[in-house]
Amino acid sequence: MKRKLPNITNKFLLPLSAIVLLLVIWQAVSMAELVPSFMLPSPVQVVQALISDFPLLLSHAGVTLLETFIGLIIGIVVGFGLAVLMDRYSILRHAFYPLVVLTQTIPTVAIAPLLVLWFGYEMLPKIILIVLVVFFPIAVNMLDGFRSVDKDTISLLRSMGAGDRQIFRYVKFPAALGEFFASLKISVSYAVVSAVISEWLGGFNGLGVYMTRVKKAYSFDKMFAVIFLISALSLILMWLVKLLQKKCMPWDNRKGK
Repeated sequence: MKRKLPNITNKFLLPLSAIVLLLVIWQAVSMAELVPSFMLPSPVQVVQALISDFPLLLSHAGVTLLETFIGLIIGIVVGFGLAVLMDRYSILRHAFYPLVVLTQTIPTVAIAPLLVLWFGYEMLPKIILIVLVVFFPIAVNMLDGFRSVDKDTISLLRSMGAGDRQIFRYVKFPAALGEFFASLKISVSYAVVSAVISEWLGGFNGLGVYMTRVKKAYSFDKMFAVIFLISALSLILMWLVKLLQKKCMPWDNRKGK
């Protein structure tokens, strides 16, 4: 029991205290009018805007989450498949790994307008942008996980008559699960942000479209409200990934006890 109390304090109470302190300072700055309220609305005004526009925000959030999930699933499939192929065939690894890295040097803000121009204002360009952002951490981390397996273990399995599929199933894939979930936590947050960025530049629905509309109306309280909502969605998705990791890697949970 005594060991659990410091863990609870470090995991929950300290971060919560820091957030509360930040909100109190923010509220004090707003009440003292050190910054004009139309530029920096108080936390109370942001909460009021969130409550008043909550049904509208939910409808836009549904579109953004749909784009996020579709792009995330495709990105995971592409990244996983690419990692398997690069691990299996060294010629593909040498040929495609630099190209994979090169795709991440292009800013998403720069490529998003081109995708909208090429594919229109519907959901397709948003999904393509999310896939481009998501597949890189999945592919790179999975490849590192596959190649981190002890070569002596692989040699032992081969001496026992195991084929490539059996080695992949019983050794390489379990070894790469930790890297997969670590990259997935990054990918889900990037996916939401990428969906919002693509919606800024063209679309009919979504949180990014909502942000552009309230920005033009100078409703900064609603701007902060949607920012808080996007952060909350990202945190929830990361929490769901953590739960999934515990289900898929029970041995890792026992290791942490």
